Amino acid sequence: MMFGTTQPETEDNKWRRQLDRFVKANQQELAALFWGLRLENGDSQGTIGIDLQPQPHFVYCPQAEVEKLNDRVENRLQELLGIIENNKPETEVVMIGIGKGEIKLIQFAPEPKPAVCFEQVGKDVDGLLELLEERMIKQIVF
Repeated sequence: MMFGTTQPETEDNKWRRQLDRFVKANQQELAALFWGLRLENGDSQGTIGIDLQPQPHFVYCPQAEVEKLNDRVENRLQELLGIIENNKPETEVVMIGIGKGEIKLIQFAPEPKPAVCFEQVGKDVDGLLELLEERMIKQIVF
């Protein structure tokens, strides 16, 4: 692909574009959720994921399962595993988007930092999950 040109939106990549738009529009709330879940569980549950089917919802992606998937796809997820392993949760958010039999890395450095987003949003984890899942259902359509 040439710089400055975009690929046409096909059914195969539509979910990725919708997910990108959702993440951009909801960075503060996603950062707050990421930090709140980290406070509750550390990284013991794995990486938070956004599963788009049957309807958008949040899931945990345990490290062992991501590693098994990497083995099944001939180590094509090695870079993703490295990004997850080297994540700096104090400054950046890392999540996995899951849709149409594919995965997509979600990574961004929110301003302010995730801990401050959590304080500013003023909702607990359950409230954030409910809010964001409602927004996903409205904004990401298959």
